[in-house]
This record gives sequence, C-alpha cells and structure tokens, in this order.
Amino acid sequence: MRDDVTLNDLTAPLRALRLLATDFGHLPAPCVSVSPIYPDRLELSLHFGLPTFEAWREALRIDPEAVTYREHSDGRTRVLRTITTYAGAELELIGYGDISAPLPVGGTA
Repeated sequence: MRDDVTLNDLTAPLRALRLLATDFGHLPAPCVSVSPIYPDRLELSLHFGLPTFEAWREALRIDPEAVTYREHSDGRTRVLRTITTYAGAELELIGYGDISAPLPVGGTA
C-alpha cells in the first residue's frame, strides 16, 4: 500500500457510490468498502442471499456470463462475484448465500 494516498485519490469510487445511492436507492443495502489499497475500486458485498446480488446485477445490467461462482466454508456458502466499471470506478459486486438455498432464477451456477 502506498502511504501517500489521500482522500482525494478516492474520488472515483466515492462518486460512484453517490450515484448508486441516487439511481438505485431502492435496492437492498450492501456492505460498502472503499480502500486506499485499491483507490479506484468500490466494493459492494451482499450477505443476505443471492437474490440481493441478482437484483444489483440486473440493475447494473451486468451480463450473467461475467459472474464467477465459487464455494466457501467447506461448501456451505455460495459466492457470486463480478467486476465492472461504473461512473469511472471499478465496481466489484460480491454476493454470498447459503448452499442449502436454491440459486435465484437467472443465477450463475
């Protein structure tokens, strides 16, 4: 990590977050992360099931083929992940869901 990163260097992801709040305020609230380690990235993680991930993916018009699927926690947790560009920032969207829960319609397996 560079030690010379300033808050001003995080302008792109913070701007993207502001626009997302304006355009998609009706969607489920994600956990939000902006970090000086990746100053151009905005991370949105959704921990309450994969349907919330799908709602965001559809709203952002991200192709289902751009989503990767993994399993964590000894196969107990599904993880969907994609990276796209939004408002000049790299947007990482991550969704977590229990493996016992069915995948949402249109979801990636």
